[in-house]
Amino acid sequence: MINSQDIKNGVCIRMDGRLYFVIEFLHVKPGKGNTIMRVKFKDVVDGRVLERRFNIGEKLEDVRVERRPYQYLYQEGEDYIFMNQETFEQVPIAHDLITGVDFLKEGMVCDVVSDASTDTILFAELPTKVELAIAYTEPGLKGDTATNTLKPAKLETGAEIRVPLFINEGEIVRVDTRDGSYCERVR
Repeated sequence: MINSQDIKNGVCIRMDGRLYFVIEFLHVKPGKGNTIMRVKFKDVVDGRVLERRFNIGEKLEDVRVERRPYQYLYQEGEDYIFMNQETFEQVPIAHDLITGVDFLKEGMVCDVVSDASTDTILFAELPTKVELAIAYTEPGLKGDTATNTLKPAKLETGAEIRVPLFINEGEIVRVDTRDGSYCERVR
């Protein structure tokens, strides 16, 4: 159990049978009455954001979570098989529990967050930026660097992103896995 005044960003709490991560908190001292805590939570399963208020001294059930590096091996049906980097144990993770799954390629190391008390995997998180090769795009023209125009490109993982006109097939680009946007060309 944790007191409401001990809440910090990143703490995982179980409320109403669901798990939530704290993404924002604020101590509020109104002119009259007791101090309260305004807290924004993010649901672990579906990502919805919830805002709640707690009186100081209220008890909440905290959940101990662990982040461990896992390496992606291969896909088997709807599940993705990951290997624990420390114990070499192989674990299947469902498609919808992986953030940025479109940019996942074999051999990539991801952070897997699990509930320490039950060893249940909550979600897997790719690195924020990954380097991937362009599998197909229309050829660029010499001198097409002045405008900020984008064209579609297919990555080696099969995901489609938009890249500047000067990017050609076979080049390596850095992609942001949170929104699928092009960051830069890798030399």
